[in-house]
Amino acid sequence: MSNAMYNEMWHQTQEALNSLLDKESQKMVEPHRNQVFIFQMLATFYIKYVQIFRNLENVYDQIVHPQKRILIRKILDGVMGRILELKNEMVELELTEFHYFDDILQDLKLAPQQLDIPIPKYFLKEKLEVIKGREKILAQILAETGLDIQEMKLSIKTMSLEHAVKLIQIAERARQGRLRALFMKQIFLQEFRARQAKLVGEKMADVGAAALRIQKVWRGFHQNKKTERERQEEMVFLGMDPPPLFNAVSATIIQAERVTCLRDELQMKHEEDYKTALDTIKSQLQLIEGADIKENLRDQIRHWIIECRNLTGTFPEYPKAEEGGSAIIFSNKTPQQVIQDIIANQEEEEKRRKEKKREKKPVKKVKEKKVAKEKSKEEDEPWKMSPSAFRQTIEEGNNVYKEIWKNKDESLNFLQDYDPEIIKEEKRKELESEIRVQVDELMRQELKNIKLAVNREKELPVKAGKKKGGKNKNRGKKGRRGKDKDLTADRTIESLYKELVEEGLLVQTLKVNLSDYIGEYSYLGATLRRVSIEPMPSLLDVRQLITLYGVLPLGSAEVHQHAPLVKSLLLAGPSGVGKKMLVHAICSETGANLFNLSAENIAGKYPGKNGLQMMIHVVLKVARQLQPSVVWIGDTEKTFYKRVPNAERVNEPKRLKKHLPKILKLLKPDDRVLIVGTTRRPFDAEIQSFCRVYQKIILVPRPDYASRYVLWQQIIQRHGGVITSALNISCLAKVTDGFTQGHIVRVVRSVLTDRRLRQQQQKPLIAMEFMGALSTMDPIYQEEEDSFKNWYAKTPMGKKRALAMMGGNTGTAKDKGQKKGKKEKKEKKKKK
Repeated sequence: MSNAMYNEMWHQTQEALNSLLDKESQKMVEPHRNQVFIFQMLATFYIKYVQIFRNLENVYDQIVHPQKRILIRKILDGVMGRILELKNEMVELELTEFHYFDDILQDLKLAPQQLDIPIPKYFLKEKLEVIKGREKILAQILAETGLDIQEMKLSIKTMSLEHAVKLIQIAERARQGRLRALFMKQIFLQEFRARQAKLVGEKMADVGAAALRIQKVWRGFHQNKKTERERQEEMVFLGMDPPPLFNAVSATIIQAERVTCLRDELQMKHEEDYKTALDTIKSQLQLIEGADIKENLRDQIRHWIIECRNLTGTFPEYPKAEEGGSAIIFSNKTPQQVIQDIIANQEEEEKRRKEKKREKKPVKKVKEKKVAKEKSKEEDEPWKMSPSAFRQTIEEGNNVYKEIWKNKDESLNFLQDYDPEIIKEEKRKELESEIRVQVDELMRQELKNIKLAVNREKELPVKAGKKKGGKNKNRGKKGRRGKDKDLTADRTIESLYKELVEEGLLVQTLKVNLSDYIGEYSYLGATLRRVSIEPMPSLLDVRQLITLYGVLPLGSAEVHQHAPLVKSLLLAGPSGVGKKMLVHAICSETGANLFNLSAENIAGKYPGKNGLQMMIHVVLKVARQLQPSVVWIGDTEKTFYKRVPNAERVNEPKRLKKHLPKILKLLKPDDRVLIVGTTRRPFDAEIQSFCRVYQKIILVPRPDYASRYVLWQQIIQRHGGVITSALNISCLAKVTDGFTQGHIVRVVRSVLTDRRLRQQQQKPLIAMEFMGALSTMDPIYQEEEDSFKNWYAKTPMGKKRALAMMGGNTGTAKDKGQKKGKKEKKEKKKKK
């Protein structure tokens, strides 16, 4: 696709964004009460923003014009943040993390796959060198300490000599048995042929009958092959089977990859040219226009001083440098407009003083009554969308697009290089603000001299008086410093990083993409909710939540700072559903460091209270300095045990329990640090302290039929298996109900050995081959899944959702929860 095509895509996306902003501003003004209508409105906006986000991400990755990329990046971050805000609105409205848009997708004529939120490629592209350098340092430290060799030793299973000899004997006897059986088979076949020859005898003399029999067999074989080929072509035509070379890498894909590499190089070159042009154009402007700008500013300020003196009778006070200097006065205004504003402000101040004198104490009582009435009306107020931190950014970017790029003729800029005229406009403003600072210093002194000359005013030196409450302030600062004291002020980040790696607290992330978490969409979610049945989320719903709460905020500093802040995340589900894989995927997609603070991993490390304090301090310090970072707490229920088992008391699993809420308080919007907990037995933990630490709780379910079908298909292919009509994947998906992704991967690995892969052409794979390995594994039963559901119903979000479901379908879920809570309190008071 050429640059012109991507420019056209950008223009179309901007048009869609412009119309969406107009619709959103109209809908926000209108009051709404019906929960169904509100959710449909929010969901429609959410889906449309996702479509715009997908297009913008593609455009930003492919366009090579440096100035366009800066604007697209600004809008892209704004759209990303707006998606997170709308998601938060839907969660507060429906009181659930999972939403289903079947009806809306049908109305908009979109496929469920178009709801998938892409991960922007610039998350890794822009800091690729930093990530590679960090990986080299980590590998070097592991090699020096020998931790990587220890891990390899642990992965290799040890075996006794007797067991090894026994295995060799079994293998040798089996080999000899196979050879003996083959030899006996050959003898049997020879004898059988001799017997057949005696029986047939003279019958074989008729050559014509023999030829006819051969023709009959051959024609039947040929027709069977033809029918099979035609049936296969029909299935491919109908879309039921993939084409023959579907998985083969075509020449077009190879060419596209080459073009992508060349485009990346061109982007880098244009970025460097643009950066050098910024400096050169600014220096040129300073030489050519600097003196004229300085003179014009001085004349403008002098004219303002004289006019103020003539109108008010006194010289004006010159604005301080901290307030912005003369830039505040002349911000898009002429000197005459500024003078009129000053006179109007003076008149307003006089009116306010008179009104304040007339005010009396009884007025306060009237105000208190008004406030009480307003509070009583708040309950009946219609639903309103909370203010957005990203709409202004999106609108600013959209306005810049309209002003500069919408109707710009770029027929002469075939190479899509930077535009020097736009740089000149930006740098002229920057140069003017720098010169204004110098002019302000000169004009302040000039104004003082004029005052002395005209009014004969002598400025008395200001006495350096003691500030009120100075001692108390200093004391407060000292106290704060004591609390936030840096325990490792004398050490470098490199040394702390090395220490954490050596202690095993900073671990190497597995290179796993979020797209490797395979699953299928839930097509019955909306239908089940209509019948008041809460469906279990699908695997792709889980993946989407991980993208929204984990990947996007960690990848973009702008989004993390202004979007609804998620500091902690809990993944709860049975073993084998991919919780650990999702943690590693978050780190891989964002280039984040991974800190392992699991109860088993920190056992015996940094002993005592001081040691624990030092460990937390070092982890947070390194995580902030080298952000983004993920702090992973595996089997996090152990940190919040109701009762610690006797076997685990030595490890002190509850060491971090009291400190985790403090860590969350220390994390600010600027700190791109996410705490992720994984648990397979959440019901063993104290639910109150558990939910206090983890803001978002995501249930990771066992895969449903659709997800199992896709899992079998893709995992077999990834391990080198060839799927033919002989392999009934639908049968495998039905039989493996209750089995997890981990089970399926282990089964495929055990069956698809190197020897079996070589035999596929002669002996295609069949479903029965996988049954033997499956029979040795225990599935996840429905009772265990129900226990996770029941546990989630006890969490704050689960309780609110249950109350909303019991309350009926009218009004918002948030209001229902508040009203029910008030009724319960009133009933308790009456009983007392």
